[in-house]
Amino acid sequence: MPEEQRQLTRAVDATLIPQGDAMRLPQGEVVTITHRLGGNFTVMTHNGMFRIKGADADALGESIPEAATESAGASFDGPPTDEKIWEQLRSVYDPEIPVNIVDLGLIYTMETEALSANADGSPCGYHVKVAMTLTAPGCGMGPAIAEDAKTRIETVPGVKEATVDIVWDPPWNQDMISEEGKMQLGLV
Repeated sequence: MPEEQRQLTRAVDATLIPQGDAMRLPQGEVVTITHRLGGNFTVMTHNGMFRIKGADADALGESIPEAATESAGASFDGPPTDEKIWEQLRSVYDPEIPVNIVDLGLIYTMETEALSANADGSPCGYHVKVAMTLTAPGCGMGPAIAEDAKTRIETVPGVKEATVDIVWDPPWNQDMISEEGKMQLGLV
């Protein structure tokens, strides 16, 4: 989809890329939408690049993406499937790179464990723990990306809570990008 200029219809909270600083863009600010990825928007202004959450899409004159409205705590029958968790992780993007965090090779581990049992002995939900890295240690967007991943995982039926830890060992390198990611980036 081509880049589009929009004028913000209301003030909106945004995250400065790549520093990760919280900012407030004023009503009337002209922005250029550069990416619509994972339910969020990457925009350019005369002051830099920002990430706007999908829940604030109306400020851009857009519909709120379905990914931004999915609710946590969905009913479940048994443990969450790894496939559903990986599917949600594939919906999370570094706002500077148009490839999801799984295909970028940023996810190192994903583990699921049952939480303490209900009175009948059944689990009352599951905890998912993810270890991920970033493409660069100084990336200020790390906490925002990790929070996106946590929020998405918690929409999977059966997941009661998720933890996403940023780790630096082993250091990330381009060899960790999947073949699909390399194709999207034009590296093959």
